Amino acid sequence: MYTVGQKIEILKVLEDSLQDCIRCGLHEARTNLVFGAGNVEADLVFVGEGPGADEDKEGFPFVGAAGVILTKMIRALGYEREQIYICNVVKCRPPGNRNPKPEEMAQCKQFLYAQLDMIKPKVVCALGAVAANLLTNRQDIISKMRGKVFRNRELVIVPTFHPAYIYRSYSKKKHVWEDLKLIESLLEEEEKEIVDGTRLF
Repeated sequence: MYTVGQKIEILKVLEDSLQDCIRCGLHEARTNLVFGAGNVEADLVFVGEGPGADEDKEGFPFVGAAGVILTKMIRALGYEREQIYICNVVKCRPPGNRNPKPEEMAQCKQFLYAQLDMIKPKVVCALGAVAANLLTNRQDIISKMRGKVFRNRELVIVPTFHPAYIYRSYSKKKHVWEDLKLIESLLEEEEKEIVDGTRLF
């Protein structure tokens, strides 16, 4: 078991090692690496697909309009941002905010899993289909995945709509609220049995 200080140091070393990363083409337009931020002992981690323009500029995850909505989601669960951890599948902004390509995710996912392995959260909330499919090892649309609980690599994963999608389609807010209540129940009752893709309560 690592201490808090050791976790912070290990993740900082990993982040520093990626500052000059050229493993995929995303580095070509990178302003700042967006590694992740928050509590290294968080019970809850939010994983998005990749940084946007605001994140690339500031080097910090979810700081634009989608970040405002994510902050509201976090507070709805009774947390502040500094109490949880936020990161993305890829650490550099895809041009035009497009979805990351499979080869880009293939190069970067090892670092996402290194973060999750170090933090060991009780629940991972996958924001959008890109993160949900990577974390669950599936290929499906987010509307069919949300509202369910998945387990993969000893991770408990709850997919929901990406905050940027909620910003454009506010009618989905009620579904996100349902997903947040599911996350809340898992955080409160982490010992309940989970079957892949099935809610047992």
